[in-house]
Amino acid sequence: MSVTMLRLMGSEGICALRRSYSSSSVPTTKMFIEGKFVESKTKDWIDLHDPATNEVVTRVPKCTQAEMESAVESAKNAFKTWSQTSILTRQQIMFRLQALIKSNMGELAKNITKEQGKTLVDAEGDVLRGLQVVEHCCSIPSLQLGETLPNIAKDMDTYSYTLPIGVTAGITPFNFPAMIPLWMFPVAITCGNTSIIKPSERDPGATMMLMEMLNEAGCPPGVVNVIHGAHDAVNFVCDHPDIRAVSFVGSDQAGKYIYERAGRNGKRVQSNMGAKNHGVIMADANKENTLNQLAGAAFGAAGQRCMALSTAIFVGEATNWIPDLVERAKKLKVNAGHVPGTDLGPVISPQSKDRIHSLIQSGIEEGAKCALDGRGIKVPNYEKGNFVGPTILTDVKTTMKCYTEEIFGPVLVCLAAETIDDAIEMINKNPYGNGTAIFTTNGATARKFVNQIDVGQVGVNVPIPVPLPMFSFTGTRGSFLGDQHFYGKQGVKFYTQTKTVTQLWREMDVAHTKAAVAMPTMK
Repeated sequence: MSVTMLRLMGSEGICALRRSYSSSSVPTTKMFIEGKFVESKTKDWIDLHDPATNEVVTRVPKCTQAEMESAVESAKNAFKTWSQTSILTRQQIMFRLQALIKSNMGELAKNITKEQGKTLVDAEGDVLRGLQVVEHCCSIPSLQLGETLPNIAKDMDTYSYTLPIGVTAGITPFNFPAMIPLWMFPVAITCGNTSIIKPSERDPGATMMLMEMLNEAGCPPGVVNVIHGAHDAVNFVCDHPDIRAVSFVGSDQAGKYIYERAGRNGKRVQSNMGAKNHGVIMADANKENTLNQLAGAAFGAAGQRCMALSTAIFVGEATNWIPDLVERAKKLKVNAGHVPGTDLGPVISPQSKDRIHSLIQSGIEEGAKCALDGRGIKVPNYEKGNFVGPTILTDVKTTMKCYTEEIFGPVLVCLAAETIDDAIEMINKNPYGNGTAIFTTNGATARKFVNQIDVGQVGVNVPIPVPLPMFSFTGTRGSFLGDQHFYGKQGVKFYTQTKTVTQLWREMDVAHTKAAVAMPTMK
């Protein structure tokens, strides 16, 4: 059954689609190998829980070694023909995939909300930002153009062109189940590579739905394969000799491990890791807009964004705005993600909830003030959910654990600075460099901030400065390991290699200088 038909079936469509990649007798997530949804033969499974209820949604396999080997073999074989297809053929598949994702955005969002917990509106945003990468992949023919220089010497020309590198792999996090996979396999395969995706074991459903769409778009079997698992699957990807490049988004610990292990095995790696994103609030900023933007960026998606504005530095008299910020945060509605009007849903797991609580308490014990405490919140009808309400800690110092560690929850830590120079120094001393923002109406202040801040992505009156795909996602310092960043021009470079040809054709070697017009005869 096609994705288009499922969309027309409404709410039943998502159930039918799940059955297309899950077992009909038990709710188990299948693999995707050689263009088919395949049941794993493993005896080791991971229960996936709805974060709003903690009820089991599906069981995710820890794929066996043989199953993972078959996925790579499928990708390796597919590369032989896929890499030789025309760039226009690959582009057309992206056009069709784009249309399918756009038509089924609502169904993808429902699955994301069920497995990950974020609100339906936020889940649609998750899909949209991934869709934009697919749309940009349709322009890759222009980005893969080579270079040429004729007559570098007598009768000698040099030209270069870009080629795919082979089998690639992506390891994705739980917080963006659609967007991050779409950062990876569309760019990889449009450049002529094949791809192995290991989605997060916490919410692989969106990836599986995308595979159904990829099939309908006409992508040949084996070009993209999906395996599941945890540590063993990650090690497999890092170690397999036929996998040439690894893309990763996730935690610091995992990112450093993957970068080192895959790098030792000679693979290209792009690893986007942790963050501590600061927002600088100047007293001359537009107060109402700034506070609204700050609350949304800090608490949206329950703070589970690598670009969440989790740290606010109030400069000078701007500290007087904190009580108003608290009042805005109090009005945010916490509920299950599918409930209309919900502003933030649950965090991903009970363990994540406990860790967030622990970091809040550590801040209080170290001297921070809890201006708004979101612990202990009870959501009617969802008492077993992993809910944490908006939390604001003030008087935070840079030595406190709640500042030095990424909380990854709906917690805003607030610091004070006397001047813009103090704020810049504070941010530049922090090891992370994913994103930062400044709120001001003074152009000179904004320019000073942009020029002096040592962070890869900067927003001026923009709280979450994630670039659109014609640029690249350029986190720096402790937030990124690797050479080329995700999507955009750098993403194309990551998934391609350059071949340069120097050729000599001497003019004196031309055998015929006059057209042969006589009847050819056999001699």
